[in-house]
Amino acid sequence: MKKLLPVIILFVSFTTSFAQQYALFGTKTMFDAFENPSQKSFTLDSSRRFSSNFFLPYFGVNGANRGDAASVIRRMIVDGVNDTRTLPIGTVRLNNFYQNSNIYVLTLRIFQSYKYQKEMGFAWQIRSDSQIDYTNETLAIFDSYKRFPQQTALNDIFNTKGYQQSYHQFSFTYRENYNKRLAFGVKASLLSGIIYNDLNIADSYLYVNPETNSFDIGLAGTYSSNFNEENKVTRNTVMPTFKNPGVSLGFSTNYTTKKGLFLMANIKDLGFIWWRDNTHSTTVNTLKTIDAAISQKNTNEQIRDIFQLEEQTDKFTALTNAKADVYLSKSYGFYKPAIAVSKNLFYKGGDIAFINTFKYNDLTGSVTPLYSLNNVFMVGLQGKYQTPNFEVFMGTDNLISTASTASSVLKNDYTIGSGPNGASFYMGVGIKFGNIVNHPQFSDVMPGIDDDGGSFFKNLFSIFKRK
Repeated sequence: MKKLLPVIILFVSFTTSFAQQYALFGTKTMFDAFENPSQKSFTLDSSRRFSSNFFLPYFGVNGANRGDAASVIRRMIVDGVNDTRTLPIGTVRLNNFYQNSNIYVLTLRIFQSYKYQKEMGFAWQIRSDSQIDYTNETLAIFDSYKRFPQQTALNDIFNTKGYQQSYHQFSFTYRENYNKRLAFGVKASLLSGIIYNDLNIADSYLYVNPETNSFDIGLAGTYSSNFNEENKVTRNTVMPTFKNPGVSLGFSTNYTTKKGLFLMANIKDLGFIWWRDNTHSTTVNTLKTIDAAISQKNTNEQIRDIFQLEEQTDKFTALTNAKADVYLSKSYGFYKPAIAVSKNLFYKGGDIAFINTFKYNDLTGSVTPLYSLNNVFMVGLQGKYQTPNFEVFMGTDNLISTASTASSVLKNDYTIGSGPNGASFYMGVGIKFGNIVNHPQFSDVMPGIDDDGGSFFKNLFSIFKRK
C-alpha cells in the first residue's frame, strides 16, 4: 500500500502506453478490421480465407506528459531520481499525463461468405487507459518539504485527479455489406480486469514548521484500487482469471459514395468492469503532523500511510474508456488524404488527426499531424508493406518527442530534449492462409456460398421496420 498517494510516480515509472494508430484506419489490415468492425480485410480472388498474427508482434506504444514537470519526469525516466529543485511551486499549476493501450496478443479472422462479404474475427487483446492531472507541488513534496514556504498556510496545492485501468479483452467481431456501398459491423467482448487505480484529492493543506522539522498536511479525497502492499502486482496478476469480470460492445458502419468518398463511424468498447477481487476503497479527510527529521523516505511513507490507515474492502464498477470515432478519406491516385476524429465518451481526452498517405505498389508511407484534446500536438510517421496475404507495418504517433526521449535514454542524459514528454512506437505482422477466396464463377468450392444464412443486418433492421 506504499504506492497509493504518489500515483503520478507509479504511472510514469511503470506504465507502458498504447494508443490508436490512426494511419492504419481505412487500410484493410487486421488492425483496421478489429478496431473498426465494419471494415473488411479480405480481397476477392487474391486473399486466403484465414488471417492471424500467430502471436507475432501486433502492438503500439504511445504516451505523453505535458506541463512544468516535463524536465522532472525526463530525469525520472533516465536516472530514476525525483529532483524538483527547478520546478516552480506556489502557483498550483497542473500537469497532464495520459495514455491508452491496445495489444493484440492473438488474432484469427475468417472470410465466411462471398455474398454480403461476411467476415468474422476472434481476438485476445490487453488494453490500458490512464489520465491524471497533478500539480507541481504533488511531485515536490516527495522530493523535499523544505522547498515550500515556511510558517505559511498553503491550500489546495496537492489537488490531484486521475485513473488507470488495465484489462484483458476477448472479442468476437462480425461484419457484412448491407449493399454495395454500405456496411455494418459489431464487436462483442468479455473483459477480465488486471489493475485499477482511481485517485481524487479534492482538498489539501500544508503548513511547514521549521523549528520542529515537521509539517502539517491535510488531505480530503478518495482512492480505489485492486492491489496493495500485501497484494503486489506479479506475473499471476496479469493472467486472465475473470475474477474482475466485464463486458463491452462496439458498433461500426462505413459508406462509400459514388465519387469515392469513404466515411466510417464507430462507437468503440462501450462497457464496464466489476472490480471485486482484492479491491479496496479509501475515503480520507485527515490533518496529520509529519515528522520530517529522519529521512525523506520516512517522510514519504508517513504521507502514504494517510491512505493506508483508512483502507476498507469494497467492490465497485468502472466504465471502460469508450470512444466515438469518425473517419473520412478519398484517394487521388497515389495520394490519399484522410481525417480522423476520436472522442472519449466517459473520460477526458480525444484526438484529431490528418492522415496523409502515399502509395507505391505494395508500399505506403504516411505522415500524420495529430492534435490531442489534452493539448498535446504530435506528428506521426508510418511505413507499411501490404499484399493480399501479408502485412507488416511500423510507425510512431509522436516522432519528435520519441526521437528526443530515445536520445536522452540512449545517451543517459536527461538534459537532452525540451517541451512535453512523449514516446511512441507501434508495429504489426499479419499473415493470411488457407484456400483463396474466389468469386463463385472461378471456384467450385466457395465457403458460405450455398448456405450463407442471408444478411444478419437486413434481418435485424426488418424486425424494427415491422414494429
